[in-house]
Amino acid sequence: MLSLEYISTLKSTLGPTGWSDDAATLAPYLTDWRGRYTGKTAFMLKPRTTAEVAACVRLANQHHVSLVPQGGNTGLVGGATPDMSGDQVLISLSRMNAIRSVSISDDSMVVEAGVVLAHVQKAASDANRYFPMSLASEGSAQIGGLVATNAGGVHVLRYGSMRALVLGVEAVLADGSIFHGLSSLRKDNSGYDFKQLLIGSEGTLGIITSATLKLFPKPQTYATAFVGLENPHAALELLNQLQASCDNMLCAFELMPRAAIGLVGKHMPDCRDPLANHHSWYVLVEAASTLAETHLQTALSSALESGLIRDAAFATSESHRTAFWKIRESVPEAERLESAAIKHDISVPTAAMPAFMLKATQVLEATYPGTRVLAFGHLGDGNVHFNLLQPSHTDTAKFLALTSEVNQRVYDLVLEQGGSISAEHGIGRLKKAELARTADPAKLMALKAIKKALDPENILNPGVMLDL
Repeated sequence: MLSLEYISTLKSTLGPTGWSDDAATLAPYLTDWRGRYTGKTAFMLKPRTTAEVAACVRLANQHHVSLVPQGGNTGLVGGATPDMSGDQVLISLSRMNAIRSVSISDDSMVVEAGVVLAHVQKAASDANRYFPMSLASEGSAQIGGLVATNAGGVHVLRYGSMRALVLGVEAVLADGSIFHGLSSLRKDNSGYDFKQLLIGSEGTLGIITSATLKLFPKPQTYATAFVGLENPHAALELLNQLQASCDNMLCAFELMPRAAIGLVGKHMPDCRDPLANHHSWYVLVEAASTLAETHLQTALSSALESGLIRDAAFATSESHRTAFWKIRESVPEAERLESAAIKHDISVPTAAMPAFMLKATQVLEATYPGTRVLAFGHLGDGNVHFNLLQPSHTDTAKFLALTSEVNQRVYDLVLEQGGSISAEHGIGRLKKAELARTADPAKLMALKAIKKALDPENILNPGVMLDL
């Protein structure tokens, strides 16, 4: 139970708009985006400044209260949902939504944790710069959560994940002290790189309050194509050819099976197949530079002549490009509307991906008759979303009860290829047991030692990533 002294002190610290205990207000924050995790809390904190976050953390330490940081609540592994005890307190960063500065000469931007990704993209564009992080939830995902989970997205192939896009971090540590790390330096070799420890820590080591983001020259021209081909092996060969011919212009290479296109067409009638004929697999490929169109057209024409690909459609306008991307971005929602699914965000070495996809699909569909594998995603950086869809006319609860068993089968196949059980979504609560089962013992020991050293009272997001 939260003590009256704790609650009274918090209310006076944050003011009347800085907290909520209203059940209707709290309800949307208590269930994760997928609806897989629901928790309880009596209180949500809504600080507006880093100093207020620090005060909240110091009070939590004094009263032995656990805090669960939450951004846009778009996470996919249950890492921002309180448990069912009712003893944990949510701390929302949504009111910390200022873009503090944009530096054109330094190609950097300082933003607070609650700024929505789409707003960062627009602010960069308004300054004739480009922030390349892009994902389906960019209209609601917040920078603090994206940094805390080391988000990926569709442009990792060229620009890297969030870990490569963050120059500096400001964060409140578990004792309430503030890490002032909002540097825009590209080189800093003065000891451990602490910001990299916080990036991807999922709120377990500190609460990220602001970040310095790396900006890039604004692309002047995009070349975007929708390609039909026979199998993932052909897709990998096409990727290799495009990387050779388009050099660093290639920024996205998204692989989708026919089943994904079919589901999008079924549930999103305004999305139309760009190609006249059906193909077993598709790739959405995009390059960016003033020469991108010429290079991409030449490369795809050569691939068509050699028989490597079966067909290709080029976006001839920005509306065409948007339509192509809408198909790819609609796959997760179409899948959700179709049926329940047991989902996996995995990575293997890019060269091993085609063989993995085909083998894992064969194993899973044979082991669980009636299920359908839907595997799609970022082939260019070795990350696909490998999902098992519920068979028709079966009980959803019975199907989802197989989750742990299915996960183990999939992750064992991933680890055989030297891959990872989490490519871009994080560990959260969902994959905590599998991390404990599969992680290198030395790595697991180090993770626990770091957590105990930085958060000895275990007040920051306990139960996420690690069990202590």
